[in-house]
Amino acid sequence: MLNIVILAAGRGSRMNSSIPKVLHHLAGEPLLGYVIRIAQQLTDQYGGTVRVVTGFASDQVDPYVESLGLEAVHQTEQLGTGHALQTALDRQLIGYQTLVLYGDVPLVRLADLESLLKAGSKSLAVLTATVSDPSGYGRIIRDENNSIIGIVEHQDATEQQRRISEINSGIYAAPTALFNELLPHLANENSQGEYYLTDCVQLSVGAGHQVTGVTGSETSIMGVNDLVQLAELNQMVQADRREALMRSGVSLVDPRTVFINGPTINIASDTVIEPQVTLNSPVIIGHNATIGFGSHLTDANIGDNTVIKPYTVVESASIGSQAQVGPFARLRPGTTLSDATHVGNFCEIKNTSVGEGSKVNHLAYIGDATMGRDVNIGAGTITCNYDGASKNKTTIGNDVFIGSNTSLIAPVVLADGVTTGAGSVITMDVEAGKLALSRSKQINVEGYKRPKKSKD
Repeated sequence: MLNIVILAAGRGSRMNSSIPKVLHHLAGEPLLGYVIRIAQQLTDQYGGTVRVVTGFASDQVDPYVESLGLEAVHQTEQLGTGHALQTALDRQLIGYQTLVLYGDVPLVRLADLESLLKAGSKSLAVLTATVSDPSGYGRIIRDENNSIIGIVEHQDATEQQRRISEINSGIYAAPTALFNELLPHLANENSQGEYYLTDCVQLSVGAGHQVTGVTGSETSIMGVNDLVQLAELNQMVQADRREALMRSGVSLVDPRTVFINGPTINIASDTVIEPQVTLNSPVIIGHNATIGFGSHLTDANIGDNTVIKPYTVVESASIGSQAQVGPFARLRPGTTLSDATHVGNFCEIKNTSVGEGSKVNHLAYIGDATMGRDVNIGAGTITCNYDGASKNKTTIGNDVFIGSNTSLIAPVVLADGVTTGAGSVITMDVEAGKLALSRSKQINVEGYKRPKKSKD
């Protein structure tokens, strides 16, 4: 059984941000979310618990942690990583194995952690990596037999030690009982006046315990200290996700300009994603669809053979198969378009169900409505759904023809087969098959002279 502790209490001062570092987004998801997800994969496999140590801006971090069903443990004073781990250890979990992760190291690989857990089943194990630029990282100190005897933080390292390229990831695994034995002996005799978890290595060696170094990938140890590093990791994640989509049969016309944010992006084969498209999880797109240039999809479900034309915005909406949307259309939350529907340019639809084969082709606003099949909405039509205090519903039956520039004053019901004349203001329910007209009488004035501007 595992006791996984995620350290997320730090200030992250180099971010120069009021947002806690672990809540900064990497490819559409908080850094901490990546770490929690891999921790939960491990506990799903091995059993155990996940705890997140919070401190700085805990009023922001705790709700996020709790929203994922995890426990947040408070480090009231940020006295270092060793103190943070001690805060989260539960002596009732003595028979467990403890794994220490970091909320700002989001890309640690599952395979590396599994190797680390295996090595740290009976003694202390540390995940290391050899990098070309070790600046800022703690250095792994080995003796003449190549055994790990200690870790020195960058700011405390000598010039010779700083030339060491093997670095400490800060990720450890050991029996919980061993951590409980070592942590009370940590000292804060360093430039930061903090209790370093890294000192457990030297303490363990001093107590006669073996310390095992497990070499992981460089990706696994990449942390985020500032917004520059965050941007670098974002480029890596985006490149990986683009490649995965293309290898699965999705065509990205210009991969560098497509942004795939969040963990749940599922796109079937033969779909084409045009340049400058942003996909925000969750997004599901069927076979042979087209997502047009500059479109922005968030929480969208799109069926097979559907065409999203350029510069369309879809948010919390569902679109059926063989539909057409856009260009320059906006589907707001709660919108459901059935199969073979058309929504054209400069149309906005909100909290509305549109039946199969229905069309809203141009310059219309449809909000808080239910629309049947084979309905035609003329240009300039609006549902007047808001009375200043509450939203009201418009119900449109099957085979309804709404003339151009019609205003539907909700609440109102138009039964099957209704027609409205262009320019009408519909304030009352209309029975099936009837024509509804509501216009002022036209007057043609003879001899009228249009005012003209003075040339002076």
